[in-house]
Amino acid sequence: MGHDGPVSTHSTTTASDLAAALRVPPGPVDLTAWPTDTTPGFDGDKAEGKRLLGELGDPLGDLQERLFAEGVSGAGERSVLLVLQGMDTSGKGGVVRNTVGLVDPQGVRITSFKAPTPEELEQDFLWRIRKGVPEPGKIGVFDRSHYEDVLIGRVRALVDQEELERRYDAINDFEQELVASGVHVLKVMLHVSRATQRERLLARLDDPTKHWKFAPGDIDDRGLWDDYQRAYEIALERTSTELAPWHVVPADRKWFRNLAVGRLLLGELERMAPQWPSADFDVEEQRGRLQSEPA
Repeated sequence: MGHDGPVSTHSTTTASDLAAALRVPPGPVDLTAWPTDTTPGFDGDKAEGKRLLGELGDPLGDLQERLFAEGVSGAGERSVLLVLQGMDTSGKGGVVRNTVGLVDPQGVRITSFKAPTPEELEQDFLWRIRKGVPEPGKIGVFDRSHYEDVLIGRVRALVDQEELERRYDAINDFEQELVASGVHVLKVMLHVSRATQRERLLARLDDPTKHWKFAPGDIDDRGLWDDYQRAYEIALERTSTELAPWHVVPADRKWFRNLAVGRLLLGELERMAPQWPSADFDVEEQRGRLQSEPA
């Protein structure tokens, strides 16, 4: 991969520093070089991590409201697309609840891509994805995404090698198109270990309220763990670009996973620096009208 993976600096880094530490560099990718249980840039404990995640709520909420106002008023055409990928139990749903849940839901659009329907299978694989792209002012979240079509497609041999190669190129072109149209693409792989996944699947079986989350196929997929890891490595290598880079977030510790994604999202919004739209009317005139009315 060109380096030994992200290394903790034993300090609380800025959002930009964290993004740099988690960003996938150019070249071959070896996921074994990226630990799943570390806390890059953070030397605090679980309690402090949860506290800091809560403190992200105000700055995230402020920036998200500004972005939403830009979209509603027509003052801006920008949006954010957060792509979440990871093996089962890596915590995509947990990030949506605990991190994305810090902002106003009216400014968020969450799309989860399951197995394609017969209608969707008749179209190009990106057809259904395009329909989920967030409109201006919104934060869009893909809980699984177009990357399923090169991950499962490779592991399960659903398509041939030529089609896989076409899809990698199509994804890069699609994301370049999104960025050119004002969509800021933030791609995050939640990197969980095989051992931690086993613990979390067993916890689901131990809790009747979580049986609905479990499927026997989850165990079948564990038998293909190495194949899936290799599929992820190829996808990260082929589609981590300057305009839409991948970030690998250690996901064995749920609290750090949530904090790290929150910081990445905050950093993206800070770079966008959305502004409150200016009034398209005479403020003083409208104030005078209200003040002249009977109380």
